Formats: sequence, C-alpha cells, structure tokens
Amino acid sequence: MKKMFATVLAATALTLSAVQAQAEETIRFATEATYPPFEFVGKNNQLEGFDIDLANAICSELKAECTFSNQPFDSLIPSLKFRRFDAVISGMDITPDRLKQVDFSGPYYENSAIFVAENDKGLKSIEALKGKSVGVQNGSTHQQYVIDKLESQGVKVRPYDTFQNAFLDMTSGRVDAVFADTAVAKEWLAERGEGQYGQVGPEIKDADYFGIGYGIAVRKQDELKKKFDTALNKLKENGTYQKIYDKYFNKTS
Repeated sequence: MKKMFATVLAATALTLSAVQAQAEETIRFATEATYPPFEFVGKNNQLEGFDIDLANAICSELKAECTFSNQPFDSLIPSLKFRRFDAVISGMDITPDRLKQVDFSGPYYENSAIFVAENDKGLKSIEALKGKSVGVQNGSTHQQYVIDKLESQGVKVRPYDTFQNAFLDMTSGRVDAVFADTAVAKEWLAERGEGQYGQVGPEIKDADYFGIGYGIAVRKQDELKKKFDTALNKLKENGTYQKIYDKYFNKTS
C-alpha cells in the first residue's frame, strides 16, 4: 500500500511539474521601442504600446510569459534568425522581401504611410518634395519606397536609426519632411506637432512596400506562427483585441 501511495505521489508530482513547465513557457519578443503608439518607453521606464499590450494578451492566451528586448530596427530580423529572440513585434510590415527570410503571423494591423512637413514650407503635394530632403528610418520599407519611387525625381533620402530622430531633425530644419506609417506620424502630429506641421499629400498604400499589414515575425517553419494565429483569432473573437485597439487608436480624449 505504501509503495502504491508513493507511486501515486510521484506521478502526481510529475504531472504538476509538467503543467507548471508548460505554464511558464517564455516567449522572447524583440521590438524597437521608439515607435509610438505601437511601442515606446513609458514614464516608468517600461515598454508600452499597442504591440506590447497585444503581445502580452497573446502570451496570456497561450499561458506563457512574455519578455521584451529593445533593439535597433535594422537588427530585428537578423537577431531573430540567429535565435537571439523567438519573435519580433515592432510595427513590421509583411512584405515579399521579408517573407523570404522569416514567417509572419496573420496581419494584426492594416497600415498606410504619409509624408509630414512644416506647414510654412508650402509643401502641399508629394510632387512638391522634388529637391527636398526626407527623413526615414534606416532599414524600413519607407526608406526603400522613397529610394525607388522618388529619389530619381530629386528627393534626397536621409536615413535615421529611429523615426523620432528623423522628426527631431525636421523640427531643427535639417530635413524638410519625414515619411512614416500613418498612425505613427499622426501620433507625433497630435503630441508634438503643435499645429506647425501637417500631412503632405494623401495616404499611401502600396502592398509591394508596405505589404498587407503588420505581422509578428518568427523563424521559418516555427510552430509559434500557428500559435500566434490561433491566439490572435481568439482575441478578436472575445473582444480583447478591440479593447486594446480602442485604447491607442480610438481615444475619446
């Protein structure tokens, strides 16, 4: 009887250990946290933003723990491929070029891009940017778009390590305009534009450059892709995704 009891206890302990190990699975996310409202460093020196909240909700759905590392944008995919992280969530467009290197979850945010410039410069159209300098983030699809579409028309491309530095140089007069994702640019206009800066031309949607939306990048044939897709679907079904979306994009005040 004692032997049977000991066997039952051992089996129970093994089962509890397995459950605990499963619950404590850690998913290491990399991001580039100078991209509000998607990811940024908050007042308490903690990473915040739409992507961060969404990743945490996904981990909660998967009964896993999230960790986040702040990395330069152009290092995100190489670091992922070298297994320094398990996934990238960083306002990253799902594009044909990137799909050659990594896999993505299904799109979780539909995006577009706009140019921003000082109102007094009189830049009312994209054509007016001829001969002007445009700040973009190095390694971004925005950089490639301006190089391919506008550099031959005399637009000067100025790459920056972050979009925030590009905006800063625009306010200092070092570049004439900045090209960024619509949500990021409008966030900057609302928070720091002070009415002196505005949108130049229409929103730009080009699947060849900006893909079909933002996705979470994982290594090729990684099972995390399926897990993320399943979790995202559940978060959309139960209303959690919409609550996170409203927090950052449907502000009432």
